[in-house]
Amino acid sequence: MILNGSPRAPKSNSLRYAELFMKYSRQAADYYPITKTNHSRLLEKMAGYSDVLLVFPLYADALPVSLLNFLKSLEACPPPRKPVVSILINCGFLEHTQNEVAVRMLELFCRQNSYEMGSVLMLGSGEAILDTPFKYVAARAIRKLARAGVEGRRLRPAATKSTSGRWPTGWPGRSTKGAASAWPPPCRWGRGCSRWPPPSTGPATDSVSARRRSRCRRWE
Repeated sequence: MILNGSPRAPKSNSLRYAELFMKYSRQAADYYPITKTNHSRLLEKMAGYSDVLLVFPLYADALPVSLLNFLKSLEACPPPRKPVVSILINCGFLEHTQNEVAVRMLELFCRQNSYEMGSVLMLGSGEAILDTPFKYVAARAIRKLARAGVEGRRLRPAATKSTSGRWPTGWPGRSTKGAASAWPPPCRWGRGCSRWPPPSTGPATDSVSARRRSRCRRWE
């Protein structure tokens, strides 16, 4: 059972993450958005599931109000057989660790109400990563989460957009053989920088470019 706790569930990134999970899961999964009026129906259905995945975004370093209200209903009317609760949370921050406070809130809820905690996946750059060449980073982590649920394992993977400035091979912006690339941008940070682009017209004649190139790891 997948529950979307995003306030804008029909058009949310959480829906897209839930679809990726269902794509990679080896077991059939049923998806339900949480709304203001369907708490009772969801609680009735929950009794027939052994595992529940909560998919939601980070809101103000905490849980979205739609999910908070559902948890209140769940606490008041728990199902006769309590499922294992797993989490898939995303945030707009680059650092996936920004999700930790919200995850701890849910862990406290599960501990106080005797729900077993399952796997937890924290995604950074959640608002943008699905529309960039780094989508594979999120997809790979979600695939691990889906397989862990089938195999009965408990994982805590995390993923975010790369900070290296490099685009994956074969994506727009990445140079092809013999062609110049507009990405990564020119190096300005000296030795250790990996953001210097390949040469477009042969050896540099400009003295400044030559000095930059000599300090860049890509040209060593």
